[in-house]
Amino acid sequence: MHASLHCCPSSTLKADPLASSSLQPGDLVGVQESKGNQLAVVESLQGSKARLKLGFDRKSVVLPQRQLNLLCPLPSGADLPDGLGASPWHLKAENVHPSCLDRRSWGSAWLLLQEADETVEIDFFSDLVCGGSSPSQLALCWLALMGPQLWFRYKQDQITARSATELKQLRRQQRLKTLEQQREQRWKQLLSNRQQVDLPSLPQTLRDRFEQLKDLISGSLEFAQLERVVQQSLVGLRLDQDRAELRLLLVDLGLWDPHQLASMAGTTWSSGFSPALLEEAERLVELNESELPGDSERIDLCHQRCVTIDDEDTRDIDDGIALERRDDGSQRVWIHIADPGRLIEAGSALDLEARRRGSSLYLAKGNLPMFPECLSTGPFSLRARKRTAAWSIWAELSSDGELGDHGIQRSWVQPTYRLSYEDADELIELAPPEDTDLAELDALLSRRRDCRVRHGALLMDLPEGRIRCRDGQPSLEVSEPGRSRQMVAEAMILAGAVVARFAEINDLALPFRSQLTADLPPSSELDALPDGAVRFAAIKRCLSRGIMGTQPAAHFSLGLASYAQATSPIRRYGDLVVQRQLQALFSSKESGEGSREEPLDRDDLQALLNDFDAAVREGIGISREDQRHWQQVWFEHHGKEQWAAQFLRWLRPQDQLGLVRIDDLAMDVAAECPRDSEPGEGLLITVQHVDSARDQLRLLASAH
Repeated sequence: MHASLHCCPSSTLKADPLASSSLQPGDLVGVQESKGNQLAVVESLQGSKARLKLGFDRKSVVLPQRQLNLLCPLPSGADLPDGLGASPWHLKAENVHPSCLDRRSWGSAWLLLQEADETVEIDFFSDLVCGGSSPSQLALCWLALMGPQLWFRYKQDQITARSATELKQLRRQQRLKTLEQQREQRWKQLLSNRQQVDLPSLPQTLRDRFEQLKDLISGSLEFAQLERVVQQSLVGLRLDQDRAELRLLLVDLGLWDPHQLASMAGTTWSSGFSPALLEEAERLVELNESELPGDSERIDLCHQRCVTIDDEDTRDIDDGIALERRDDGSQRVWIHIADPGRLIEAGSALDLEARRRGSSLYLAKGNLPMFPECLSTGPFSLRARKRTAAWSIWAELSSDGELGDHGIQRSWVQPTYRLSYEDADELIELAPPEDTDLAELDALLSRRRDCRVRHGALLMDLPEGRIRCRDGQPSLEVSEPGRSRQMVAEAMILAGAVVARFAEINDLALPFRSQLTADLPPSSELDALPDGAVRFAAIKRCLSRGIMGTQPAAHFSLGLASYAQATSPIRRYGDLVVQRQLQALFSSKESGEGSREEPLDRDDLQALLNDFDAAVREGIGISREDQRHWQQVWFEHHGKEQWAAQFLRWLRPQDQLGLVRIDDLAMDVAAECPRDSEPGEGLLITVQHVDSARDQLRLLASAH
């Protein structure tokens, strides 16, 4: 320690008030700047400002005098110095570096001033800490006091020692600030490096920020709702306006599956079923074996040769068909529909979850069911040789396919066997004497289809290609419109027509499906187009979207006066609503006045439809995005190939964007086409650019 308070006059601890003197050219000053504190020499005064030679590089600047602290006035008679290293200052950068301070003297000065509870000025403080008040020592002390030190308070050229309590608190704040700075630095490095991160090992603050980024991608969070530091980091990386690039960043960080759909994140589909719902589902599986209210009123149709026909990998089977040969020689078509309402009560937790989903979701990697799988593939499903609760719809057809007698009943059924579409096609084709049911059903339903065509129905069956994900790899699966697919589709349409007719007769509100009449091109124009995809494309562009409402109305492309989807209650919530309305109608007719269950009126039903229709549309959007993504992945794997195609129609002629049909893939896709392309013209398709991560696919069509 170079000085002590006992060396000072007892009346005051303050030295000469140099800092309060007026500035003059040649003075040594300290400069307070946001970028850091520096030393300077006053070159000239300009009113309230001063021109300075700043720092050891002698850069000339003009600054307000309020930013300057006088350290040493120019000695009288001395020449005006040209910078810090000139006479009379002779300062050297290495002599004013903070490392030159004696930390022990610094600490002793704090202890001395704190115990005395006194205030000193910088020249006295310099003598106390450095053993003198030369220009170098004053400059060194000023830089140290103005730096990040916590020991002393330096204000208006007065130096006071902070209390031990205040010092402890400031040190704690400094540690927290340092940790925050380190965390911010780590956050920026994680984003900039774009390398995989171990999320569980990160501090909770950083984990929360990455969750915010995921929510931003999914659309559940807006940019303005992000934490400010997250906003700033995205702006710095130019990701504030491009969610596709942000998604790529998270993919690089290993925090986002490159095949995960942004539209599905944050939805009910992304989290699966809760443990409580799964537990309730298991309880219902066990309850299925018990006798439940209404079971005794069901008609027993287990003797029927009921058959279910589905794709090979379908496990939730919600419909089957059977043929009844009556004593009078007539035939009756039966369509049996699964009855999940036997176990799922309206308003129950599982019912509300199904309503939130609206339907099962069909993705390239597999299905996400509307109900837990133990139910949808278990007691709900029409499994072969399993006695199962059902809704059974029957219909008799006239010789020209018109709907005759019909009815709807709750039943017990026991499917005889399950067939794939390929197996069913073979049975229809061969019609073995011991099993002619499918061939006869095919003939009946073909008659019905011809009837609908006479009423204006549009038949536009084509092979349909879809991309599936098998073991992480995209594969093309083409569904051919074989006889069994057409037969099953016609049976389902017939069931919907019966249900709609039944509802009309009984003035029952249902979620009817309808479609406005379309103004199709004249026959001469359509006949001039090649039959198949080209002609269908010309027709489809004239059709309006289907409408769902509580009043029966005509469905143009089906050729029906009224129609209600009713055959997939395991997969579509609206079909379950149909069954509940039917059950309420039956109950109101069969029960006494005191226990009548009334169907929903049209207003209440419309409110219910509005409640789940948004979920249905969301599911459709997710499915389309999923198929588009995997289509792009597939083209990435086959980018060197080329395919023959037919030009169907223009989508945006100004951009040369047309719709083409690639028969080998059974797909209609958009492609850049020659300007003179005409419907039916042969083209050759190549991949111009594809990037599934950025949702980009450009196909180029050239003359074949």
